[in-house]
Amino acid sequence: MNDTTPLLQVKNLTVGFRAGKELLTAVDGADLTIYRGQTVAIVGESGSGKSTLAHAVIGLLPGNGHVSGGEILFDGNDIAHARKDAIMALRGSSIGLVPQDPMSNLNPLWRVGTQIKEALVANGVAKGAAADQRVVELLEEAGLPDAERRARQYPHEFSGGMRQRALIAMGLAARPQLLIADEPTSALDVTVQKQILDHLDQLTDTLGVAVMLITHDLGLAAERADHLVVMYRGRVVESGPALDILQDPQHPYTKRLVSSAPSLASQRLSSQRARAEVREQAVQTAAEIAAEVSHSESQLGEGRDDIVVVENLTKIFKLRGAKPWQSVDFAAVDDVSFRLRRGTTTAIVGESGSGKSTVARMVLDLLPPTSGTVMFDGKNLRDLKSKTDRLRLRRQMQPVFQNPYASLDPLYSIYQSIAEPLNTHDVGTKKEREAKVRDLLDKVSLPTTVMSRYPGELSGGQRQRVAIARALALDPEVVICDEAVSALDVLVQAQILELLNDLQAELGLSYLFITHDLAVVRQIADNVLVMQNGKVVESSSVSEVFDNPREAYTQRLLDAIPGGSIPLGA
Repeated sequence: MNDTTPLLQVKNLTVGFRAGKELLTAVDGADLTIYRGQTVAIVGESGSGKSTLAHAVIGLLPGNGHVSGGEILFDGNDIAHARKDAIMALRGSSIGLVPQDPMSNLNPLWRVGTQIKEALVANGVAKGAAADQRVVELLEEAGLPDAERRARQYPHEFSGGMRQRALIAMGLAARPQLLIADEPTSALDVTVQKQILDHLDQLTDTLGVAVMLITHDLGLAAERADHLVVMYRGRVVESGPALDILQDPQHPYTKRLVSSAPSLASQRLSSQRARAEVREQAVQTAAEIAAEVSHSESQLGEGRDDIVVVENLTKIFKLRGAKPWQSVDFAAVDDVSFRLRRGTTTAIVGESGSGKSTVARMVLDLLPPTSGTVMFDGKNLRDLKSKTDRLRLRRQMQPVFQNPYASLDPLYSIYQSIAEPLNTHDVGTKKEREAKVRDLLDKVSLPTTVMSRYPGELSGGQRQRVAIARALALDPEVVICDEAVSALDVLVQAQILELLNDLQAELGLSYLFITHDLAVVRQIADNVLVMQNGKVVESSSVSEVFDNPREAYTQRLLDAIPGGSIPLGA
């Protein structure tokens, strides 16, 4: 039972950042209350102020940020204006933190156990041999098997889920009263995410720890939190019991979040009906385009209905064995077959390590298969020996990658990024290329004024639109989207999925969509392949896989969709 006295009270909090002579307000008059043992989720898109609020509570604002108004009462004491040493005394021992990105928050040069030990010593919990023993106990508590050996390993030897568990062990090392979990699972597969959050729930319940959960995933927030706080442009626009807000959202922004969240049950059937209409139009448009375009100009084959046919595809990597001179075979992709019908979307889903991205790289001819064939429009990719044929393939199959921050050259302007494929393939005059770039920006709903800007000046969603525009520059027939929306906030994700739908209907595109998120699959795909350990374990239409999954593994993926089982109002 929760204590009736609040553990944390945020009252009329305002946080600002200095940018030159200007003061930018990131949190504007926010109120928040957390009781002992309670989980409160703060939801909102990037830039809403949710992480800034959390960092203000734990005293980790950057140098140009400061609390300019209001109070932060922790256990009755105002810590918003407390001395630095007083805040440092609270940090770890009373307020713990599980940060978002385990790769950038673990020192790659230190063993994992050493980093957890440092937290124990800094907070006066244990030292020496006692601290070493406590490190092993904490890693076991966080669900890591063979904890003694794991403590001696480095972060790069851990998977993403294991690294996140190590950060949870670190955050709970000193048994804090409040744990701030800032997007703790946003980079993880849904099944790993579920394991981590289940374990976190179990630990915090056992220890009686209050949790402030920062997330942009409304479904996850509803499933894991007692109370929900919705932030928009620095303000708290709605606050209340999680299910009440989901079933009857009051603020327009909350209504948009609910309607856009792919993980929520209300999205499923309505999005499927809308997609059926879009797909019918896409197939018709594709047939018209195939009839109009001449064989010699842009087609490798004859406009077949199955534009990509993959048969018995296998990729074996040689891995280092127990001894330096030994090697072992690892089948990353094992006898995979499927067909991509022109004008439709086939999704390949599975956890990290399932082999889905390796399949995408072989379809793109970026990785040679060990055996099996990839046929594009009737032609075997292995038979494309000449530079002309390979360049033509590059024009007709284009990728959109996961991370829009990494896939665009920061030194290239937006115009240069989109025009680069046109320059490489010597398409059009300079004037024609500029006209093409303007048209592409219009297609992805970006103003032409962004042409002179650089990737660093754009948001994640805008960058992904630029990446899509670049992929469309050569008028491809197939676009391979490798986790193309997994790094985006739910509202931006919904916009990009809608954009991809519209472009498919307009241009007759065929999509191969690589993702670990079955909720997204329901919105974007016609057919789906479920991969596990390099093999296809299930393959059918999306509705068949969702309504009648045959495999226990597929059911596990469906069950792991956060918020998928929550009953929502109309």
